[in-house]
Amino acid sequence: MFDTTLLVQMAAMLLVIGAFAGVLAGLLGVGGGIILVPAFFYAFQTLGYDGPQLMQMCLATSLATIIVTSLRSVHAHNKKGAVDWDILRAWAPGIVIGAIIGVFLVAQLRSSTLQAIFGVLALIVGLYMGFGRSEWRLGQMMPKGMRRAALSPAVGFLSVLMGIGGGSFGVPLMTLYNTPIHRAVATAAGFGVLIAVPAVIGFLMVDMDAGRPPFTLGAVNLVAFTLIIAMTLITAPLGARLAHAMDPKPLKRVFAVFLVLVAFNMLRKALMA
Repeated sequence: MFDTTLLVQMAAMLLVIGAFAGVLAGLLGVGGGIILVPAFFYAFQTLGYDGPQLMQMCLATSLATIIVTSLRSVHAHNKKGAVDWDILRAWAPGIVIGAIIGVFLVAQLRSSTLQAIFGVLALIVGLYMGFGRSEWRLGQMMPKGMRRAALSPAVGFLSVLMGIGGGSFGVPLMTLYNTPIHRAVATAAGFGVLIAVPAVIGFLMVDMDAGRPPFTLGAVNLVAFTLIIAMTLITAPLGARLAHAMDPKPLKRVFAVFLVLVAFNMLRKALMA
């Protein structure tokens, strides 16, 4: 039988996390996953769910929320004609393959190893967010042939290892190859769907240990999924309105510092495990 008090505490923490993630996603244009994964980890750990598969559950639940938010984002961007469907179709097979490989690897790794991987990748994303320049270019058009065959699975694979959608890797990649930022953001939402759907199907079949939170199906916690979706749908528009009312660039640098600190804390916990 579930501890009702603990369930209420879990719900309260998740509502706060969802509200915060929604505002930041709308305000800074960052994917919710990069906020949700460490937030889930600390919340469930605080509530006493600190099993060897904790990170698998955090990654899987984050990706489940990304299915809904990415579909909503693609629909909104497509109404404005911002999604580059040629890029999406060409990169889809590789991204899906990379995501599936990512699930198989995540299912085999210990939570502490996944913490270390998340820490390293979050550090890279944070440093790029803080120091990257919009004028940086690797080419004048998106890669094709063997380069695309290598890069597209890498986007799906690395995103699953972090429990994130297509924004953190897809947007920098597309802008580095001369895709306008608004088109890159819109198309990266499509990357998020391609990453999250096969990944979540795989995670639903993962066997979890007995110490998992209540209402967990496979590696996806349904309480967290439901509450996060509800809150982000409410608060993301608020973040978007704030973004139009103020300059988000200084806030993006502050968030980059925050992300670097989160990354170092994840690495510290991984080393102590």
